[in-house]
Parts: sequence; C-alpha cells; structure tokens
Amino acid sequence: MVDIHPKLLELLVCPLTKTTLRYDRESQELVSEAAGLAYPIQDGIPVMIPSEARSIDITNGEGRQNGR
Repeated sequence: MVDIHPKLLELLVCPLTKTTLRYDRESQELVSEAAGLAYPIQDGIPVMIPSEARSIDITNGEGRQNGR
C-alpha cells in the first residue's frame, strides 16, 4: 500500500467541484464528498478523471460502483 504525500493532498482538488478531497487509505481513493465520487489511486498516482471515478453514496457512507 502506497501513501500519498501530504503536500500532494494539499494541492489536489476535485476536478468537477474544485473542493478538497479526503484520502481513504484503506481503499486507496481520494474522495470528493461534494461530487459523490471516489478517484482511484493506482501505483501511488491519483487518477483524477471523473469517468474513472467510482460513484459513492454519501448519505450512508457506503460506496456503490458507477456504470462504467
């Protein structure tokens, strides 16, 4: 499991909402609560492409796959 450098986390924002992201170390994702998306981190590199993100249900904290 690769950790994201804290400085990188300070710089990254959701490409859709421009809001800050929450790092989910367990799932290796950057979560945008505002957009309801979780962006994957692959080999330590955040994939900040909305079509590659997973839709999440922010009402109960559980994720669900999007239709990709």
